[in-house]
Amino acid sequence: MMRLIHTVLQVNSNPNRVSPGRHSGAAAESSLHPALLLLNVCGSKLLEVTEATRRQFVAAGLALLAKPVPACDLKGLRTPYKIGSLVLAASGREGEFDRISVDCPFVFHRKGLFHMTYVAFDGIGYQTGLASSKDLVHWEKRGCILGRDPDSPITKYNVALNWILRENNLHSAGELTPEGGRYLGVYHAYPNAGLEQGAAVIGLCRSRDLSSWELEGPCLRPEEGAAWERGGLYKPCLVKHGAAYYLFYNAKNQTEARWQEQTGVAISTDLKSWRRCEWNPIIRNGPPGSLDSRFASDPCVLKNGRFWALYYFGLDDRGVARDLVATSEDLLHTTKCSEAVIDVGGPGSVDSSYAHKASLVAHKGDLYHFYCAVSRKDGREIRGISVARSRPWG
Repeated sequence: MMRLIHTVLQVNSNPNRVSPGRHSGAAAESSLHPALLLLNVCGSKLLEVTEATRRQFVAAGLALLAKPVPACDLKGLRTPYKIGSLVLAASGREGEFDRISVDCPFVFHRKGLFHMTYVAFDGIGYQTGLASSKDLVHWEKRGCILGRDPDSPITKYNVALNWILRENNLHSAGELTPEGGRYLGVYHAYPNAGLEQGAAVIGLCRSRDLSSWELEGPCLRPEEGAAWERGGLYKPCLVKHGAAYYLFYNAKNQTEARWQEQTGVAISTDLKSWRRCEWNPIIRNGPPGSLDSRFASDPCVLKNGRFWALYYFGLDDRGVARDLVATSEDLLHTTKCSEAVIDVGGPGSVDSSYAHKASLVAHKGDLYHFYCAVSRKDGREIRGISVARSRPWG
């Protein structure tokens, strides 16, 4: 029985697909592959097996052996037409929370307007701002909605709100989906002053109006994870599917020197107890020379028809960052697409250095892909938000 599980998991794999290498990992939701239905979600406890279910399991396993691994299909995921400018930029003003840079867009819809949370840097640490738009092109800043707290050991220097629970459909406006009458967000925070200094943690937060947030303590800490995440946790992405919450995040293996970043997931049914998936990371670094050989980071997970699209950025051996995507049937087993969905631009463009950190919504039938665009001018880094879409501009 256990040998069959192991065989099924190993045979049904390819170089771009992340599958568990251990036969104790599991998933119990009906959306998972048949061979995994008798196993507990990302855990190690086998469910009781009767003779009837044993026969069903063997039949499902044999069927899965013959089932080809679905290729990564980019249909409905491409946004090749860049606007070619920044739609949100740093203020450049002394004393402002967004003086130096704006980063990490999260775009959604609420009460007739589109909104964007963004992570701003002022030289001390990250804080979170909000901007609003009617057309997804012209944005008005609303100010800082989540700032550092000098009395908190967690957010004394940094607090970056990266995601608010929203509808899962990729081709939607991204309406928020409140839980218990409040919006549910997820943040990460670094312990020290400076740019991403120290090993960050991840926690939940709640708000009734998007302006005042009540933060909970960390729900994921790097020291509680595996070796690949001991250097600190990065951007979280929270998805509710069925009765479960999936908390995707990227992490690094060490805080110093040349680290690696990869993406994993933790699962909860009550937002209190979280279990990391045993076969994390679910999006791993590619081989040397690949687009994600160093980083596979900053997940943005949305539903595209019967598949899930897991947008992430890859950093290659040359230090170039661009947005990539993987697809999944069950949120846990991923197949990478081989080409970039947003690549860096040419010399002089707003994204000549990096084009990364995706957030996507749809408007009037077009898919909009917001991302952090980075370039250099006169030796200075310019980091802001740009956008590409599925239809030409003009």
